[in-house]
Amino acid sequence: MNRPAPRAGAGAHAPRKTPRAAAAAVLLLPVLLAPANPAQAEPAGGGGCLGQDGATVEEARVTGEVPREILDRSGFAASVDRFTRDLCGAGDADRAAAVVERHGSALWRAAVDRVRGEGAAEGGLSAGDDRPLYWARLGMASALHRWEPDFALDGEERAALVADLDRRSRGHHDADFSDAEEGALRIVVTGFDPFGLDADIRQANPSGAAALALDGAVVETADGVAVVEAMLFPVRWRDFGDGMVEEALVPHYTGERPADAVITVSQGRPERFDLEAHNGAWRGGAPDNEGVGEEETVPVPEGVPTVTPQPQWSDSSMDHAAIVGETDGAPFPVFDNTAVTEIPEGGTEEVVRPDGPTPGSQARAGGGGDYLSNEIAYRNTLLRDATGRDVPAGHIHTPVLSLGQDGEVTDPAFEEERAAIVGQVEEIVAAAVRP
Repeated sequence: MNRPAPRAGAGAHAPRKTPRAAAAAVLLLPVLLAPANPAQAEPAGGGGCLGQDGATVEEARVTGEVPREILDRSGFAASVDRFTRDLCGAGDADRAAAVVERHGSALWRAAVDRVRGEGAAEGGLSAGDDRPLYWARLGMASALHRWEPDFALDGEERAALVADLDRRSRGHHDADFSDAEEGALRIVVTGFDPFGLDADIRQANPSGAAALALDGAVVETADGVAVVEAMLFPVRWRDFGDGMVEEALVPHYTGERPADAVITVSQGRPERFDLEAHNGAWRGGAPDNEGVGEEETVPVPEGVPTVTPQPQWSDSSMDHAAIVGETDGAPFPVFDNTAVTEIPEGGTEEVVRPDGPTPGSQARAGGGGDYLSNEIAYRNTLLRDATGRDVPAGHIHTPVLSLGQDGEVTDPAFEEERAAIVGQVEEIVAAAVRP
């Protein structure tokens, strides 16, 4: 990726965060309590509070056979059921907000704990899988959109509840380094949701798996011990246009304890890692997880640190040569990708430049393409420049992670490849924090 697309980590210590077992327990109820269709969950005692309409295109997919199987086999189907029961029992807007806060935060912690081996990995799906979190979040969001409360709730209030659930269950409220030891380096790592689901509903995203595996981890770098805080982002243009990236990352550039590196990660092309050197201010408009998209300049929201006039290009400040030299390239080679697509100054036709953009050119694709991976890389490095922070900031594209053609939701080769990718992401992240 997040280019629209036609192995566990070594060296990480235990997380520094205090495990929130009580919160996770809310999510990890026995699978037998879950209804057959988590998106249509009804509250205990009958008299359901959910209507038939309101779910987004993305949320509607959760009713399919594969998403239900992933939720059942991971134990996360019960989390959607429990959320819906509590939501249906909320008698006013304040209680509903408390339900959203509690379950959104607990879902993120349960997903991280499951991947990092801190919680029970229920069901037959491996602990390292990023998909249970994705489908559980969508099941909860669908319930919120279809909820018919007994009190007045306008569209703006409902949207605020959905947004809070979304951000909390992505780790955005959790990435504060409050548990980091004094003197430890602070690294922010981001990943993405699965995408391309209309082509194959079984899709996973190794960048999401890597983010979950690294959240709260302590890694050894060339400059000492570093603590990682991770978060996930959706594959939706509208959230980026609304400022979700800036909202999540600005505190790590301007706060009292700013990050020492901010590294974005997504799935790229088969059999290789790419370190993207140049990011372009252009959206190619490929359909996102809601089936929408149009070609346009990357929109920068008002009220956030930025560079004016808006630059066509923003570059990585990670030391790509050092990273390539310090990682052994196994099992996948690591490349410093300097190519871009531009319209040269005074020209009208697109030109591919293998060595980066030329002065005065208009961006049409960064090294990472013209989809949301390029956009998060552009927004991140633009924030770095706007806030004057001299820290490593850049983008890693992982190899493509794919399943066999037999229709199964997992298989041994898939699990092995994901673990290898996650482990190599950790090595690259550690190498990116240079002395």
